[in-house]
Amino acid sequence: MKFRDMISMSFANLFHRRVRTVLTVMGVVIGTCAIIVMLSLGFGMRQSMEDLMKSMGDLTVITVYGSGSDSSEGLDDSALKDLRKLPEAAAITPVYFLDSSCVAVNCRKYQFQGMIYGVAMDTLEKFGYEAETGSLPESDFKNTDILFGSQSAYSFCDTSRKSNNYVEPIPNKNGELPKPFVDLTKNRFTLSVNLPEDSTARNKEEKLRVLGTLKEDFSRNPSPSSCIFMDYAYAKELREKYNKLNKVKGSSDFYDQIILKMNSIDVVPEAVQKITDLGYQSYSMESQRNEVEKQLRTVQLILGGLGAISLLVAALGITNTMVMSIYERTREIGIIKVLGCVVWNIRAMFLMEAGAIGFLGGAAGIGISYGISAFLNSLAAQMSASGGGGIFAMGGKISIIPIWLIFGSIAFSTLIGIISGILPANRAMKISALTAIKQE
Repeated sequence: MKFRDMISMSFANLFHRRVRTVLTVMGVVIGTCAIIVMLSLGFGMRQSMEDLMKSMGDLTVITVYGSGSDSSEGLDDSALKDLRKLPEAAAITPVYFLDSSCVAVNCRKYQFQGMIYGVAMDTLEKFGYEAETGSLPESDFKNTDILFGSQSAYSFCDTSRKSNNYVEPIPNKNGELPKPFVDLTKNRFTLSVNLPEDSTARNKEEKLRVLGTLKEDFSRNPSPSSCIFMDYAYAKELREKYNKLNKVKGSSDFYDQIILKMNSIDVVPEAVQKITDLGYQSYSMESQRNEVEKQLRTVQLILGGLGAISLLVAALGITNTMVMSIYERTREIGIIKVLGCVVWNIRAMFLMEAGAIGFLGGAAGIGISYGISAFLNSLAAQMSASGGGGIFAMGGKISIIPIWLIFGSIAFSTLIGIISGILPANRAMKISALTAIKQE
């Protein structure tokens, strides 16, 4: 028997018993829909969680702390040198904290009261910082070059006043913010190291060059809000001057943090392990993501298992349909054998019928699953717009069907159909030709 003849006979038999075929295919459709929709909800939850974590911070960034009870213990130039040797590191910067107790940044009678961060200025772009005004520093920046945070203008106080000496960034009834004391891009700023209260020496001021302001982004560390960014080596120098002038004991060589930017998320776990082996503590959003991944994987297995139960029921329906088909076509099977067709032809014909049922059910199930997914996403969008809570509050899609799931579902449903048809096909092969012909 030719291959095309077997295909022709298989489909002719399926269409000859349309009602039974349609009902069996519907069972596969329900099973396929159950699996695809359940898995798509799991993928949607995963995507929503990843988007949420990305909004909280960069997944490729690792923050390194010291090895002792003091978070900065051990984070010196030697530690910085060791961490620079880590492979797959796109950028690295130490973070050195200064505050208004050590230095004073002035603009006429107005003094800055926020935080000052010493960082590797030429790495800011790699760490995802963006300039709101001006530009980020190039590799040839000077020590006195600084960047203000987006809200730093409201961190200046009027030193000539004892009260009401701040401008609060509270909008008026028209939604307009009050004008701060200083203009970060136009005014001139100076810096001086704070002297002891009983000192009669004159403060020596250095002129600062403002490169611009940074866009506010609370997912960055340090956050560019009410602060100043300057070169970390200059920040260390200022701390040393302060300690010397104020006779403060203690070393100024230790950094508060060292932050690494890795080339990809995949290399973060290995880098964290190497940092731990060097004797330092670290933190990354990737560690939290791994825990979430484990939980979501469990949820997806449960959801996929529920859908698989429906497809198992559909598989039993295919087996039942094929067994009934054998009883009805026993005489036909006998005639085929008498005509000299090999036993493999009979088996292949029944497997084709079972596989066709699985394929048709899988294809129809995918189309219906897309409709269900679109409805769920539309419902989620409406709930999110109306302030709904729970998963709807995350926004975005709660049901995502990747391309590979489409092809995988068709292949899987077809395979289920073929497997379900193996037992009936083997049974058809064993039917005696003589007995089959005699049967009415």
